[in-house]
This record gives sequence, C-alpha cells and structure tokens, in this order.
Amino acid sequence: MARTQGSRAAITGPLIREKSLRLFARHGYAAVSMRQIAADVGVQAGALYAYTQDKQALLADLMIDHMDRLLAAWSDDLSLPPLDRLERFARFHIAYSLDNADAVFLSYMELRNLSPENHAAVSALRRAYEESLSAILRDGQAAGVMTVPDTRLAAMALIAMLTGVTNWYREGGRLDRKRVADIYWDLARGAVGA
Repeated sequence: MARTQGSRAAITGPLIREKSLRLFARHGYAAVSMRQIAADVGVQAGALYAYTQDKQALLADLMIDHMDRLLAAWSDDLSLPPLDRLERFARFHIAYSLDNADAVFLSYMELRNLSPENHAAVSALRRAYEESLSAILRDGQAAGVMTVPDTRLAAMALIAMLTGVTNWYREGGRLDRKRVADIYWDLARGAVGA
C-alpha cells in the first residue's frame, strides 16, 4: 500500500526506535507490548508493522544497531604502547556507555530474549568488540607490562566493570565524568597487573 502524501515516515520510524529503546530499558522487553510502544509514539498499534516485522525484530534491530555504532566509534591505535591503548579503551567505553546508557543496558540485559538467530548475530558483534580489548591485553602481556591469567576472561571482566558505571552514575553527582574515568582507569590498570 502506498504511503499517503504528507506521511512522516522519516519521523515515525526513528521515534518508534527511540520510544521502544526507552520502554525496553525501563520496563524490560517482556513487559512491553507493541500497543504500549504505539501509544508512546502516538500511532495505532498496526502502524508499527510498517516499520518492523514484530517486537523480536525490533529488539534485535536495536541491539545490532547499538553494537554496529559501538564498533564504528571505537578504533584502536596500534602505534601506541599497550597501556596507553588500554587507557584509551577504558575512557572510550565509559564515555560511550554513559552517552548511550539505555542501549547499553538493553544490550546486556535482554540477550536472553533474542531468538537463536538474532542472539548469534548480536553475540558475533559483541565478540568483535571484546576481541579488540583482548588484542590490547595480549600485546600488553607480550610487552611485559600486563599480567592476566586468561585474556578473554580478563577482557570480559574489564568490559563488565567499565559498563557498570551506567548503573550508578548520575550527571551532577558527587563525581564528574572525568574523575569517574580517572578512577576506573586506575582500577583497570590494577586489574591487569600494571
């Protein structure tokens, strides 16, 4: 069916994604209905299906988009020493996570609700990001400036620690973002024996 003249697809599509992300992050995927999303957007529930196949496809799209944007935003600088690269990663991850807290929360808490195919797609993107940190840790060990008993486990533990900032940090709180990043960097450095 053709879209009527004056339709606002360029507005409605992104609004559906924005409202879905917020609702899923606040209430959990299982607790949010398509009707609830439609009401938040201000459209009839049936209108959502012009933008997504179903709620599962919407969840997967949000999570894949988050991981694609995260991977596109991060770039390792192999010319730097491993400790400098680790510091860049830690500061980047904290800043990106705080700027995208709902997407980060969804990416970690709602994996269990993905279909097997969507889970595999999101997991592959997550592994690519984890591997970028693992490479830094391997290079740090090879240079003799880091010590970790298991590189993959250390990478996942560091990412979990850095991501945890989204659970408690509030703008205008006791610590500003720079101070939080400084403290987390000290913790990350200690975690790798540097």
